[in-house]
Amino acid sequence: MHRHTRLALASATAVALTGGLLTFVASPATAADSTHVAMADFNGDGRGDVATSVTGAYVAGKAQAGQFVVLYGTSTGVSSAKRHTLSQDSPGVPGGAEAGDNFGYDHAYADFNGDGYDDVAVSAPYEDLGSDKDGGLLTILWGSASGLTGKGVTVPDPAPSSHDLWGKNLAAGDFDGDGRADLAVGSDQATLHIYKGGFTTAGTPGGRYTIKPPILGGEADGPVNLTAGDVNGGATDLVVDGYETTSQYGWNRNYFIPGSPSGLQASAAKSLKPGVITAIGDIDNDGFGDIVSGAQWDATLDDGTPIPDSAKGGKVWVTQGSATGPLTGSATGITQDTGNVPGGSESNDYFGYELDLGDVNGDGFLDLAIGVAGENLGSEADTGMVIVLYGTADGLNTASGAQSFHQNTTGVPGGNEDNDAFGLDVKLDDVTGDGKADLIVGSAEDKGDGAIVQLLSNGQKITTSGSRFISASTSGVSTAGTPYFGSNFAD
Repeated sequence: MHRHTRLALASATAVALTGGLLTFVASPATAADSTHVAMADFNGDGRGDVATSVTGAYVAGKAQAGQFVVLYGTSTGVSSAKRHTLSQDSPGVPGGAEAGDNFGYDHAYADFNGDGYDDVAVSAPYEDLGSDKDGGLLTILWGSASGLTGKGVTVPDPAPSSHDLWGKNLAAGDFDGDGRADLAVGSDQATLHIYKGGFTTAGTPGGRYTIKPPILGGEADGPVNLTAGDVNGGATDLVVDGYETTSQYGWNRNYFIPGSPSGLQASAAKSLKPGVITAIGDIDNDGFGDIVSGAQWDATLDDGTPIPDSAKGGKVWVTQGSATGPLTGSATGITQDTGNVPGGSESNDYFGYELDLGDVNGDGFLDLAIGVAGENLGSEADTGMVIVLYGTADGLNTASGAQSFHQNTTGVPGGNEDNDAFGLDVKLDDVTGDGKADLIVGSAEDKGDGAIVQLLSNGQKITTSGSRFISASTSGVSTAGTPYFGSNFAD
């Protein structure tokens, strides 16, 4: 879902969390989930579209120039047959493909210009601008009846001398409740820039202001991820994941920043349970968005130091929303040892590595897909799996009804192999237009080429009927190097 640094702690101790899973840096997942969970629809046909960054992609022989791929929903779901594969060498896309730009690093979708089609903000945070190394470039690509056409504009950096990695983190939502989409932009500093009132097709915003959450900034810190969603039934709120400033370790921590008629209010920030990837949506159908975060690391550092709010193999935290915001005192932790959650907690499972919410069975309660990218199965190490927990009036059901999928599950395309990391990213979106959320899974298939697997809802649960395997090569992505196609979905 967002840029996934794979590091959950600040610099002094972060290395202990890398484990044995993956050494690459995938992109963040920018969850735009609200109480009803918005899906991307770039061509306005009522079906969800799956957009993924491919930051490691070669373009015209240039390593890690980066691409952005959109697979459009159809009555049978997504495939390589109906897609757009874009880079900074594509006609109309600002800039030019250069080695190391990492175009597509993060993204956030919304109808920024109010024409009825979703647009997408896409960053290339390692773009060099003149003498400004890694200054970063941020682009908005416009949606249309034919999808993302490649036509776009840049969002200029208002403070290039104050930070690097412009656009490293992105989230879109109506933070002031005026009915127009706003855009939050992060960098390597703690300060966030908020563009309000949408954008004209020329790229002019309705205004801009800054907020500073209580996280570390500088030396490539700043926010790890940004997640937008309505927690309290008002304007869109923002959850900022970063490193806390109050302890010697700088542990990972999430902060709730409420929206208001005057925009995001950092002065009213609330500390939440940790987790690199976050999703926001109304699980129990009470009218308020719940906050789900994945703390995928183990419970201790290599030297035995305990990590707060963590568990062996990873932990998912659920914090209920209310009219006053998140009910921080009643957060619920879920592991693979909770109830009848499939599997069991083992070191470096990376349970909660990715998350997404959607209504698989149409009962009004949101369900949760959990990526367990480091799961070992049989003799295959880090082959990965995905778990689906179903929502009820009492929250997520961990006692019964859970599903799990891996590539040796009957009907799932492919097969379990070392380092596939199935569940590297997950989405629950309605890609067929039947009103039920389907499961989309990304992996590091074929030693980092990456792949996407589609598993459809039958109206009651996720099934393997209509499953598809979508490869990098059939989607217009060069398999030179390690592109990691499908490692970071726009949410």
